[in-house]
Amino acid sequence: MHGCLLIPKMLEPKYIMRLIVILISLLSISACSTKPHVVKSTDIHVSSPKKVYIVSHGWHTGIVVPTETIQKQLPQLKKRFKNTPFIEFGWGDEGFYQAEEITSGLTVRAIFWPTEAVIYAVAVPEPAEAYFTNNQVEALCLQDRQYSKLISFIENSFYKDSDGYITVLKNGKYGNSQFYKGVGEYYLMNTSNKWTAKGLSSADMDISTTFKLTADSIMDYLSEHKQALTNCSSGRTKGARR
Repeated sequence: MHGCLLIPKMLEPKYIMRLIVILISLLSISACSTKPHVVKSTDIHVSSPKKVYIVSHGWHTGIVVPTETIQKQLPQLKKRFKNTPFIEFGWGDEGFYQAEEITSGLTVRAIFWPTEAVIYAVAVPEPAEAYFTNNQVEALCLQDRQYSKLISFIENSFYKDSDGYITVLKNGKYGNSQFYKGVGEYYLMNTSNKWTAKGLSSADMDISTTFKLTADSIMDYLSEHKQALTNCSSGRTKGARR
């Protein structure tokens, strides 16, 4: 009986109005606070195609890139991760991402209230498909311009102080990993997976970032558009914007 009484209560006008206010607030925020932004151009240059990986961790996705270029842009990463061949990057809610235990309170706060963002960086000692054996992994071959813009997007996702230094936070939760202060705010319409979609858009992928809010939406896009490539010596990445 008590369970049956909950449904009519939630339909009371005051509860409906609260939901409307929350939705309006979220839509307003999504229109003006969407950092980090998609990169349209960059001064970074690379001389050859590069293979990168998109990894699904069930709830969120990460982008795995070779270390050379990103460590040139952010020398602190070279000092921290040294000569590891790849680094995985993810972007997410400061509290939820760094928490040792995920609670319902953390989850609700992360979804419905804008919170500060962090970057999660993980050393990947071998190609991602070999390292993340229990995860869905898609390999992408990016041409020089595409890859340069992706690296610029990742770099721009780090918060930098007035001297240009990135801010180190907690040690990571698995492997050789580290949290850093990020830019932007995490909330329902600006998730870790939307961050991945914006990275792909920066790399000239023809992907709409608006509703790419789940890991499945990212991986489904890659599968449906045949983006996964294994040969970086071939021509332009399939599905890229011309």
